[in-house]
Amino acid sequence: MHSAEPQFVLRLARDADDLRAAQKLRYDVFVRELGSDGPLVDHKEGLERDAFDPFYDHLVLFDKSREDMPAVGVYRLLRSDQISGPGQFYSEAEYDVSTLKASGRKLLELGRSCLHPEYRGGAAMMVLWNGLADYVAAHKIEVLFGVASFHGTDIETLKAPLSLLHHRHLAPEDLRVCALPDVYQEMNLLPENQIDRPKAMRAVPALIKAYLRLGGYVGQGAFVDHSFNTTDVCLIMDTNKMSATHKAIYTEKRR
Repeated sequence: MHSAEPQFVLRLARDADDLRAAQKLRYDVFVRELGSDGPLVDHKEGLERDAFDPFYDHLVLFDKSREDMPAVGVYRLLRSDQISGPGQFYSEAEYDVSTLKASGRKLLELGRSCLHPEYRGGAAMMVLWNGLADYVAAHKIEVLFGVASFHGTDIETLKAPLSLLHHRHLAPEDLRVCALPDVYQEMNLLPENQIDRPKAMRAVPALIKAYLRLGGYVGQGAFVDHSFNTTDVCLIMDTNKMSATHKAIYTEKRR
């Protein structure tokens, strides 16, 4: 780990260089580290990109103490009032989100979230989340959602954590998106009384656990993404249903 104190700068990507920095970090994490791929991935330049990138806001975290590192964290964001550009949310390739779209509420899709390995488990995630909270407040977002991933596509090894999410964190009907029928992967794979809950929760990725702590839910069914080498669940968070405690966690500013 670099010894200098981080000098974090967080901003929405403002030009092609900022977007390229985000795509380079995504390549390092999703392609090099996790083995993902895609039709628009540029292996020569080391850029993880797709057809949705031009239409999204990109919240990018930089550490100005590191000249060798273009970006250290990123979130990709699309509001429901921006959707006319791409025509649909990224999640709609995997999930039927018509329940959310028909609600008339202001939606924000979150995606492509990642941190450089050296910045995980520290202040960087809080800086990103504070920036996201500011964005949510500024645009009066009511529902946040997006796919989040387990690494790998072997459902047998994931049946306990997927089942735990289904039994304990399934979204209420008014927020319950569902995996598309032709790609639907059942999450109810074990009876609740057969799940070793502590072990299963340890297998849940940190980002998913963070959303659950904030009062988030999961949609019904998972999606096995062989090209991205992940198993995806859809996370949903209703800002109106977050408890006072959850809101305090979510909006707390670092002193």
